[in-house]
Amino acid sequence: MQDSNQHDSLDTSTFLRVRKWYLLALAAIAITIIIANLLIQSHLNSQLSDSRVINVAGFQRAFSQKLVKEILLLDETPSFEKKQLILSEIEKTLVVWKASHLGLQSGSDELNLPEEKDPEILSLFTTLDPHHQAMVVAAEKILSEQDTSSINFIHQKDILLKNEREFLRLMNDIVNKYDLRSNAKLQNLKQKEYWLLGLSLLILLLEILFIFKPLSVQIRKTISNLMQSESKSVTKSKKIETLLIEKEKSLKELQELNFVIDNAALFASARADGSIVFISKKFLNLLGVEREQLNKPLSELLTTDEGQQRYLKEVLKNNRKNNIRNEEIEITTPSEDNIWLDISIIPMHQASKQQSILILCSDITERKQNQLKLEQLTQQSFEERMYQKKLQASQIVEGQEEERKRIAKDIHDGIGQMLTALRFNIESIDISNKEKTVEKIAYLKDLTADLIKGVRTATFNLTPPELSDHGIFPALQKMTLELAKLTGKTILFENKIEENMRFDSLAETNIYRVTQEAVNNAIKYAQSNYILVSIKYSNDILSVIVDDDGKGFNTSILSEVPKNNSEGGMGLFFMKERISYINGRLFINSILGQGTKVTINYKIQEKEA
Repeated sequence: MQDSNQHDSLDTSTFLRVRKWYLLALAAIAITIIIANLLIQSHLNSQLSDSRVINVAGFQRAFSQKLVKEILLLDETPSFEKKQLILSEIEKTLVVWKASHLGLQSGSDELNLPEEKDPEILSLFTTLDPHHQAMVVAAEKILSEQDTSSINFIHQKDILLKNEREFLRLMNDIVNKYDLRSNAKLQNLKQKEYWLLGLSLLILLLEILFIFKPLSVQIRKTISNLMQSESKSVTKSKKIETLLIEKEKSLKELQELNFVIDNAALFASARADGSIVFISKKFLNLLGVEREQLNKPLSELLTTDEGQQRYLKEVLKNNRKNNIRNEEIEITTPSEDNIWLDISIIPMHQASKQQSILILCSDITERKQNQLKLEQLTQQSFEERMYQKKLQASQIVEGQEEERKRIAKDIHDGIGQMLTALRFNIESIDISNKEKTVEKIAYLKDLTADLIKGVRTATFNLTPPELSDHGIFPALQKMTLELAKLTGKTILFENKIEENMRFDSLAETNIYRVTQEAVNNAIKYAQSNYILVSIKYSNDILSVIVDDDGKGFNTSILSEVPKNNSEGGMGLFFMKERISYINGRLFINSILGQGTKVTINYKIQEKEA
């Protein structure tokens, strides 16, 4: 144990030491990368500044040439307007030229030029200044006089031409100096990059020698130890497996012995030819057999039925293998009682030639009788449910037929009679009698309005187009508006959901029909003057609530079987069936003299969300 702890301590210290050097090496590489990046960024900024300086210096040569060229053009141009234009260009060129010359030496924020500190370049500017100044003075005098024919203009032009060549030569030297300085900076950066590259390679080499190589040796050693440990574990596991097999055999024998002991109430043993060796007293009492009758084979002793005897004889004869056989067998006792036994046939003395068997039994007659009763009850319950389904189906069919009759009656008694009256009134119009014609036309207008109202009422009771086109919310809103117009009652719609939502078409249709039935019940039977239909949505549950101030009803009738007659009751039945069909819930609360509240709750499915 001490050696193991010491070994673990050495492994830990080695790991910590390797980790420390590895982190230091990574830190050194990171520092070199950061320094290289900083140097590159610094050089790039310097390059930007140098390129700007070289660009402006190059423009200085172009500006000097442009200035001389514009003054020569001024001398050759006869037109006054063109001269004024050239003078304006000369003035602009002179301003930029002077500002750039001063910015190259002293720096300029406007031109984005740094202050020049190189003494060699400043010395060249000192040599250049007299020529630049002479050219500036000459140009300013030409701008002030603006007379190209005067002697002074010719003199100033000669000064410009005389100093231009020297200015260009010195400016070329300055540009070359700028270029040499930029190249020197670049070479310096390259040298530093090479040093940093060499340092990084050296660090990587040191990592290989002092970190990765020792670590690989340690890993190989660890893998070798693991393989040795695995080999030892395999050997030990084989020994353990052998022990487990022996243990399982012992457990199996103990289980067989325990099985015999635990089920010793009804047991018997028999020889290979079927003759009885021993049978328990309780078994004899159950069979109603005396000990004097034990000279019979076991199969004949267990039952008096010849078919059962042949089956038992065959089972006992064939069960000579090493496995235990379980059977549930019905036997007939000498007293003509039918008994169910759960029989376990266990081979005994397997090593001997005179093999015998042990019979262990449990009386399961009561369990079988209960099982038979349960099957009968299940069958009866199934038949009862099927009867209820058939009854519901017949009631639904009767309700559909009643609805068809109602629609046909509404069309025949209302729309049909009004169309007949419309036809007779149109045929009876006498154009020559203007007064009666006017009266009949007015009557026809009223009749047509009633006809339109009847058609709207009949079609409104069918599926409205808003339900399939726009969903349940617009359909319910349209229903309340139409019913309010048709009945003259106060029917309000309150939507507490901010946006329109669509659901399964089957769910929308059934929710609409149940809500329509609830509102119609409030109008027809509750004698309501105020009806409120409200919708809300919370926790994936859509709730539609119909409140009215009608006379209410006794809610005990909800539990009664519906009757399809003049007393009604089928409407509530169909409401329940529709909501149950879409896995929703319907709550009806009513107080006599105070009104009724119908609540529809529908759980939104995941695929609808």
